[in-house]
Amino acid sequence: MKKICVVTSGRAEYHLLYETLKGINESLSLELQLIVTGSHLSVSQGYTVDIIKKDGFKIDDEIDILTDSDNKAGIAKSMGLFMMRLADTFTHLKPDILLLLGDRYEILAAASAAVAMNIPIAHIHGGEATEGAIDEQIRHAITKMAHLHFAVTDIYKKNIINMGEQPFRVFNTGAPVVENIKNHEFTDRKTLEGRLGFAIEPPFFIVTYHPVTLTNNSKEQIINLLNALDKFNATILFTASNIDHGGAEINDMIKNYVKSNKNSFFVESLGHLYLDVLKHANLMIGNSSSGIIEAPCMRLPVVNIGDRQNGRLRHENIIDTGYSADEIEKGIHAALDEAFVKKISNMEILYGNGDTSKIIVSILTDTIINEDFICKKLC
Repeated sequence: MKKICVVTSGRAEYHLLYETLKGINESLSLELQLIVTGSHLSVSQGYTVDIIKKDGFKIDDEIDILTDSDNKAGIAKSMGLFMMRLADTFTHLKPDILLLLGDRYEILAAASAAVAMNIPIAHIHGGEATEGAIDEQIRHAITKMAHLHFAVTDIYKKNIINMGEQPFRVFNTGAPVVENIKNHEFTDRKTLEGRLGFAIEPPFFIVTYHPVTLTNNSKEQIINLLNALDKFNATILFTASNIDHGGAEINDMIKNYVKSNKNSFFVESLGHLYLDVLKHANLMIGNSSSGIIEAPCMRLPVVNIGDRQNGRLRHENIIDTGYSADEIEKGIHAALDEAFVKKISNMEILYGNGDTSKIIVSILTDTIINEDFICKKLC
């Protein structure tokens, strides 16, 4: 059997990988190997490794790489530590292909270790752009390391080919999230309220804000966002920022806000409830890729703040704003407008028809690992 090793470093990426992990696990031709690292092993991020175990996946290695410092040097050290540990894990597991998703620094470290050990890489969500974050460089670096590319639209597929990748390596598989939504059993509002532990009084906002890693203005940006939210009588659910430099400061400021605002709540991770929250929310606010990818598939209005997601495809549900409280407030009003909500209710989705895992599993199964596959050429 062909051994497919998958690295997951965080909640968002794991949920996108979920159906593909199931598909590999159920395949008669493929063997799943699973490595868990990053924020999955952080208590402050919800210790989401427990969700993976609850879902029934066998974890081959848990690699804790989190350092005590919330700074750029700490991230660089974490990458180095991960590569050192992966060298031993890869030696033991002997994977035939390493499957990676996205643009996190942990994923770059995994790709780098695989290149050094001559392990072919398959990459999901390449060819995209996030011009306001270091993810931009990371994603494209992984593309140049990878041997198979699973893009989520034809535009992103073309971008990868334009980067010099040989066309036979590049596929449009659609976005994993479409399949997640297609297969998800949604809960009703009452059930969701019971699981969340609070009543949802509309309008219901979900807010996720991550550091803009190419700038150092996270504190000012969060102050502006919270000032804008003060203008609305809404139920607000904040999800934790990621573990990039500045993420801990963002979380602390949000937690302080929640303490003094009775209709505001904070969670480290929603797990599989995330899609249920999106279904019942009236609006998503922040700068997460979820606003660009998941929310359009749910026809959910999004106020996307700043330039962290610059360069990605936009659906009609997205209202882009600057960082000022006034701009954010105007964006929220526009997103809640009944005419806008009606307009996006039937918009076309660009991310495929929900067969991503089947396509990926089929390609992984059919891929012949020989010299032509291993030796990449600039096209």
